[in-house]
Amino acid sequence: MRLGDCHNFHDFRAMAKRRLPGPIFDYIDGAADDEVTHRRNSESFERCDLVPNVLRGVGQVDMSVTVMGQKLAMPVYCSPTALQRLFHHEGERAVAAAAAKYGTMFGVSSLGTTSLEELRKRHDTPQVYQFYFHRDRGLNRAMMQRARDAGVEVMMLTVDSITGGNRERDLRTGFSIPFKLTLAGMLQFALKPSWALNYLTHERFRLPQLDAHVDMGGGAMSISRYFTEMLDPTMSWDDVAEMVKLWSGQFCLKGVMSVADARRAVDIGCTGIVLSNHGGRQLDGSRAAFDQLAEIVDAVGDRIDVIMDGGVQRGTHVLKALSLGAKAVGLGRYYLYPLAAAGQPGVERALGAMRTEIERGMKLMGCSSIDQLSRENLRFR
Repeated sequence: MRLGDCHNFHDFRAMAKRRLPGPIFDYIDGAADDEVTHRRNSESFERCDLVPNVLRGVGQVDMSVTVMGQKLAMPVYCSPTALQRLFHHEGERAVAAAAAKYGTMFGVSSLGTTSLEELRKRHDTPQVYQFYFHRDRGLNRAMMQRARDAGVEVMMLTVDSITGGNRERDLRTGFSIPFKLTLAGMLQFALKPSWALNYLTHERFRLPQLDAHVDMGGGAMSISRYFTEMLDPTMSWDDVAEMVKLWSGQFCLKGVMSVADARRAVDIGCTGIVLSNHGGRQLDGSRAAFDQLAEIVDAVGDRIDVIMDGGVQRGTHVLKALSLGAKAVGLGRYYLYPLAAAGQPGVERALGAMRTEIERGMKLMGCSSIDQLSRENLRFR
């Protein structure tokens, strides 16, 4: 299977599965418990129909949006995700370069494998820094200051991960950070020699956002242990309000799902919220972000930028979210599979396909700009 054979999300996923060892693929592909929420995320879009208008004289299409003060050439961005250089040696470098090519925003995780500073120097497109709230308050302040010094535009605090989700695929494979081969997994890695060659012949795997603060060299610390032992489950609204004030800029909460929490985010001065269930990787059985979108937009959409992610596989999914009032839509697995499959060319092909689908969909909907999309264009089954 070649990159030129990939035309949609499922093609990229199939190519990534052929290239990656089982434990690595399952880390991207898997979710919590029975993976019900993971499936619901995409299924939620199927219950919503588009109602197009015709004869609207759509010649040129402007799909640009402004979200949290950042001008994006298209209404999707690459959500921050962890450990990207395990999937391909280019990791965040590939994602950032592809996002810059298409004029959109990209995110870097505190569990990212390329430094904030390097990516900020390479690309002038908007950059999000996603981080977790650690028990060590000094570490939290240091990470925020580092992001400020690097010139990051948007701070994004993940609030749905005060403990790790029960990701049973990872438990079965022993997936951990720093990544180390085990006897149980050697066969699967031996069957994927191209991945092993790629991993072993490039620079050492690191977590540069954390390596000055956290000693991860004393054995394989599992992802579950990282969340359980380092993150602070007592994080409160008062803690976050202090961080918002300290950052004094574009501050977004990722993982908000209730109207009450959306209103609290407004009250403490956040400029954005991301409706997200972490790709179904945390609380299985939780509601899909798309299903929550309308009521949260109705409650706070005039006071804060509402974004969503989860299950987005098509340009029409994006159009449905925008029609309900989302300012932009985050992509996760949508770009991780092509990253794993082919590095930067893969991510570029995926973003290019998404841009083409959104543009085509807008023309067929009779809309020449994003602000012409509305709930009049939707019907729910």
